[in-house]
Amino acid sequence: MQRQTSFPGKPKLLDQVRTFMRARRYSLRTEEAYLDWIRRFILFHGKRHPRELGEREITEFLTDLAAHRHVAASTQNQALSALLFLYQQFFERKLGRLDGALRASGPARVPVVLTREEVRALLAHVAPTYRLIADLICGSGLRLLEALRLRVKDVDFGYGRIIVRDGKGMKDRVTMLPQRLQPSLREHITHVKAMHERDRALGFGAVYLPDGLGRKYPNAAKSWPWQYVFPAQN
Repeated sequence: MQRQTSFPGKPKLLDQVRTFMRARRYSLRTEEAYLDWIRRFILFHGKRHPRELGEREITEFLTDLAAHRHVAASTQNQALSALLFLYQQFFERKLGRLDGALRASGPARVPVVLTREEVRALLAHVAPTYRLIADLICGSGLRLLEALRLRVKDVDFGYGRIIVRDGKGMKDRVTMLPQRLQPSLREHITHVKAMHERDRALGFGAVYLPDGLGRKYPNAAKSWPWQYVFPAQN
C-alpha cells in the first residue's frame, strides 16, 4: 500500500520526506541535500506533484542539469540518488530505466597529496583555537563533522584509539589516537570538564542525545561522558 501524501490537513510533502528520513537516521547533510533536489525537481516541472511524474520527467531534469546547468558528474549523481530515494523508498514505487538522461562528465583529475613538510606548514598557520581539531583530523583520519561531534566517552586513551559514531553511511568505526596528541588532548579535556562543571552549577551543560536516549535516560544529557570534546562557545 502506497503512502498518501495529498490529503487536506496532512503535512507537506517535503516535511513528510524529512520525517521519513529522520526515522531512518539519515545524516542531516544527506537530508538537506535530498530535500533540496526534490524541491528543485518539483519547481522544474511547474510545481506538479511528484506522484504525477515519472521516468520521463526525471530524465528531463537530469538532462537539464548536464546540458544547461553544466553540473559536475557527482552533483548529477546526487540529484539522481535523491529522486531514487523519493520514488523507490518513500513512494515505494519501482522505476523503469533512466538510460535516456544525458550524463554529466568531467576530465579525470590527479588528486593533490601533500607531503609531510607541506602538512606541517599548513598546520602551522591554523589558529591556536582550532589547532587540536586540525591535528586530530590529520592524525586520526577524522572528517570535520566527526571531530566536532566527538564525545568524551569515545576517546580511549588506554588503547590509544577514537571510536567514531554514526560516521559516513551511518557506520561506527575505530581509528587511532596518535600518541603525540594525547598530552594536548588530555589537557584540553580537563579544561572542558571544568567548563562543564561551571555550566552545570548554573543550570546548563546539557547536550543533544541521539535516538531518543534523552527520554530513556533523562540525566544522561548533563553527564560528563556524553559531553562534546569540542563544545560550542554558546
